[in-house]
Amino acid sequence: MERRKAVIIGTGSYLPQKVLSNFDLEKMVETSDEWITTRTGMKERRIAHKDEFTSSMGVEAAKSAIASANISVEEIDLILVATITPDYAFPNTACLIQAELKATKAAAVDIQAACTGYLYGLSMAKAFIESGMYNTILLIASEKLSSIVNYRDRNTCVLFGDGAAASVITFQGKGLRIRETCLGADGEQASLVNIPAGGSRQPASMQTVSDELHYLKMEGKELFKHAVRRMEMASKVCIDRAGLKEEEINWLIPHQANLRIIEALAKRFQVSMERVYITLQKYGNTSASSVGIALDELVREKETKKGENLLLIAFGAGLTWGAGILTVEDGS
Repeated sequence: MERRKAVIIGTGSYLPQKVLSNFDLEKMVETSDEWITTRTGMKERRIAHKDEFTSSMGVEAAKSAIASANISVEEIDLILVATITPDYAFPNTACLIQAELKATKAAAVDIQAACTGYLYGLSMAKAFIESGMYNTILLIASEKLSSIVNYRDRNTCVLFGDGAAASVITFQGKGLRIRETCLGADGEQASLVNIPAGGSRQPASMQTVSDELHYLKMEGKELFKHAVRRMEMASKVCIDRAGLKEEEINWLIPHQANLRIIEALAKRFQVSMERVYITLQKYGNTSASSVGIALDELVREKETKKGENLLLIAFGAGLTWGAGILTVEDGS
């Protein structure tokens, strides 16, 4: 009996309408368009309306992916949602999305792997599909980072935006075969990026609110040191496991955190910048959803050919990192 393959048969994304430009940020904190652009490559980011939530953005991305896959909601038997900005501590955001979509036959659970969330979800979906445990999985990555960013902190507020992405993954059909994934983590570096308060270790109090401990905190320089090395390592392992050579990578879809990091990775794998899909200039860093948004735009706007290989890479809080290889297939 032929082994089942996990295939992405539909993608979707959603970006809020409100644009926050570098020039807008100049009016909010001590920064400049030149400073932000030269250090990050970012020009704009999208900000959710007060009535838009992680779940509602995820629903919109999901609807787009379901339409792209040409399936019915009733076919979905598992919903995975990657996010660090859930609507609530509990219930999970996946259940809220399940209710909104009326996907009554689907189990639903959240994944928390920060900016690597989409790749962690992709790895789980691949395992579930290929084992035969589930047949049709809806993977969503959605973030309302504006809800945890301190807009008085110029070191972090310039980096992040809101948005959602979704993929429908099944065992047959035309699309992107999830050929291989490789994940990693280093909890020893957990303090480099976190939200100090709000969990069981430091519950919310008047003091934690006063001390602004419910906002994202980040040591950017130290993170930069880890990011390129960890993503390069994961990518090498992933390429080797897939039985490919580095020169067989046709497209690079990186986490959209910093243009300097992306350029360093492209140079390392000898991928021309024309073959690197970049969205950070428009959307900033949207954490878990950044790779999924870029993937959706790539398949909709660029002509991918049968047999081409797409390398996805990400790095985030935890620390977590990962890589994945997708191969364009005609289907069966």
